[in-house]
Amino acid sequence: MASLKFSKSQFLRGLQCHKSLWLYKYKPELRTLPDQSQQAIFDSGTEVGLLAQKLFPNGKEIIFKDASFTRKIKQTRELIKNGTETIYEATFSYNNVLVMVDILHKGSSGWGLHEVKSSTELKDIHISDLSVQYYVLSGCGLPISKASLVYINNQYVKNGELDIKELFSITELTNKIEESQGFVEDQLSQMNEMLKGKCPGIDIGNHCDTPYPCDFKDHCWSHVPEYSIFDIRGLYTSKKFELYSKGILALSDIPDDYDLASSQRLQIASELTNKVTINKKGIKEFLDTLYYPLYFLDFETFMPAVPIFDGTRPYQQVPFQYSLHVLEDESAKLKHYEFLAKEGIDQREELIKSLTSKIPDEACIMVYNMTFEKRILRELSEQFPSYKNKLMDIHENILDLMAPFQKKDYYTKEMKGSYSLKLVLPALLPRLSYKGMAISDGGEAMNTYATLHLLEDKKEVEQIRNDLLEYCKLDTFAMAKLLEKLNEEGK
Repeated sequence: MASLKFSKSQFLRGLQCHKSLWLYKYKPELRTLPDQSQQAIFDSGTEVGLLAQKLFPNGKEIIFKDASFTRKIKQTRELIKNGTETIYEATFSYNNVLVMVDILHKGSSGWGLHEVKSSTELKDIHISDLSVQYYVLSGCGLPISKASLVYINNQYVKNGELDIKELFSITELTNKIEESQGFVEDQLSQMNEMLKGKCPGIDIGNHCDTPYPCDFKDHCWSHVPEYSIFDIRGLYTSKKFELYSKGILALSDIPDDYDLASSQRLQIASELTNKVTINKKGIKEFLDTLYYPLYFLDFETFMPAVPIFDGTRPYQQVPFQYSLHVLEDESAKLKHYEFLAKEGIDQREELIKSLTSKIPDEACIMVYNMTFEKRILRELSEQFPSYKNKLMDIHENILDLMAPFQKKDYYTKEMKGSYSLKLVLPALLPRLSYKGMAISDGGEAMNTYATLHLLEDKKEVEQIRNDLLEYCKLDTFAMAKLLEKLNEEGK
C-alpha cells in the first residue's frame, strides 16, 4: 500500500498553519512536547471517548496496540463485511489520507459517523474534523447517512449512577459536512503542493494559538525577546500584532503617542526605568478595611470532565483541600490549619466541617482573587444547605489581598504587568518562591490530585500528599507575609 501522507490530525494542523504541517513532516524534532497540563487534557479526552462508546454499546474495537495502520484498515473492512454494526476506532484510508473514527454505527438508513470531544460546545474546528472523516469514508465507498458531534453536556448534574445519555449532547451536522467536501479537497490539494517545496515563510500571528496552541511555537517565536510587546498585560492581541507588523518588538521601541492604558504605560515605564510605584494612600485605604481575627484562606480544586461526585457537573471546580493561616491580632503568632481530602473520595462535607470549625462568625477572611473562593463557597452552600449560614458568613466577610496589586498601588517591574500571586510574591519577597517545589502552581496541584487515586505505591502517595500540603500552605503563608509588607509601606 502507498505510504499514508496525511492523518486527520495532520490535516487539521495544516488548516491552522501550513508551516506547522511542513515542520511536523520534515522537522519534528523542533516540536515542544506537551507539559503535564496538556497531557491531562489528552488523558481526559481519552476517558470521555471510552465513556461515549456506551451510547452505542456492544461494538467491536479495532485493536490498537502494536498493530500497523494497514492491519487496522484490514480489520475494519473485515468487521464491516461480517455485518458488525458498531465499530470503535474504525480505520480508513483514501487518497493517502488516514482517519480513525471514534464511533461508526450502522442505523436503519446507513452508517453514522460520530466524533467524540471532551469540549462542552460545538466549534468550527469540529466541523473540519468531521468533514475530513466524511471525505475519506465516502471515498472508500461507505455510504454515510449521518455525521454527528458527541460532546459534554455541562448542565448535567450527577445524581447516583452516571447517566451516559444525559452526560453527552449529540449534534447532527450532516448537511454542513456534505457542503464542506469541496473545501476539504481544495485544502488537501494545497497542502500536497506546499509539502513538495521548502518550508513556507509564514510569520507568527493569531494562528499560532488558534484554535489550538501550536507545538512549534517555541521554534517560530525564537526571534521574539524573552520580554516584549507580547507581554504587555491587557493589550489586545490585534494591537500587539499591529506593533509587530511595524517592526516593534522591544518595549523601548513603542512610540510615546501609541494608545495604551495607564496600567500598560506603568508596566512599560517600570521595566525601562526600574521605577517602583507605591501609593501609600491607596494601600492605607485597603489596610483600613481589615480587622482581627484575620484568616488567610486558600482552596485547591480539581475539575473532572466526567463528574465523579453526586451534585456536581462536568468541569465543576470541586474543592479537595484548604490552607488556613490565622492572626488573632496584629502582634499574634501565625497559626496554621489545613485539610486534604483522601484521594478518590468525596470529602467535601468533611472539608466544610473542618473549615467552619476553625473560623468564628464575623471573622475577617483574606483571600487572593476572591472571585474563585467566593464561587467555591456559594456552590458548597448550595450542595450542603445545612452549612449554608456558616459558609455564607465566610463568603460575606471576604476581603481580597489582590486588590492593591490589581490597582497598581504597589508595583515593581518584576511583576511584569501582572497581579498574580506567583509573580507578586517573588517581586516583593524574593526569599519566598514557588520555584523548586515539587508542586508549584494550581494547575499542577489539580492534575496531581485528580490522578492520585490511581497510584498503588503508598509511599509515593504519601509524598505527593505532603507536596500538595506544602504548596497550599505557601499560598496562605505568602498572603500573610505580603500583608506584612503592605503594612510596612502603609505606615
